[in-house]
Amino acid sequence: MIFIVVKFTVRTAERDNWLPAVEDFTLATRQEPGNLFFDWSYSVENPDEFVLLEAFASPEAGEAHVNSEHFKAAIDAMSELVTEVPEIINVEVPGDDWSRMAEVTPRNR
Repeated sequence: MIFIVVKFTVRTAERDNWLPAVEDFTLATRQEPGNLFFDWSYSVENPDEFVLLEAFASPEAGEAHVNSEHFKAAIDAMSELVTEVPEIINVEVPGDDWSRMAEVTPRNR
């Protein structure tokens, strides 16, 4: 799978507008046939930093994503809200979903 992590630093005044601004993009991407997951979070150390974790089933699915109209519209909208060029990690990894972490197991109480 293609695994991507992107850090977006947004203008402080736009922090509350970020998730609504990317909602249509998020919903459309999650409907793409090759999308495995597309999840937003934010940094607990920097509330102006949003982190996107996304994965696609293949390089072709990733290419279809970046060529989609909703991707192009989102890039335009996001460019108005960020303070710097986002940081990205884009790698191909084995598997097709999350694995379970072996070191942490819930305990019965």
